Amino acid sequence: MSSSEAQQSTDLNAQTVSGIATLAKLSLNDAQAIEYATSLNKILLMMEHLKGINTEGIEPLKSPFDHPQPLRSDVVSETNHREQYQAVAPLTQDGLYLVPRVIE
Repeated sequence: MSSSEAQQSTDLNAQTVSGIATLAKLSLNDAQAIEYATSLNKILLMMEHLKGINTEGIEPLKSPFDHPQPLRSDVVSETNHREQYQAVAPLTQDGLYLVPRVIE
């Protein structure tokens, strides 16, 4: 892919950004749409440049630290307070909170 093809595939305009914002139920004015389009184009262009980097023979980074982070033992450290917490709930059943149906 040439750089002109990469540039064409990453060009977002304010109209496209406004359309995406509408689908996402976001409110943008024209100035914000232009600003976001410019910013997104910079990000997409950077991603195109990263695609061109040769990573042959490079192992994936598991951690930026020399030693893995120590993990604590997986043991119970508190008692179960479910009944106390649910005592103030309007409706519970079998240890679960009952809520009104949202989707019919």
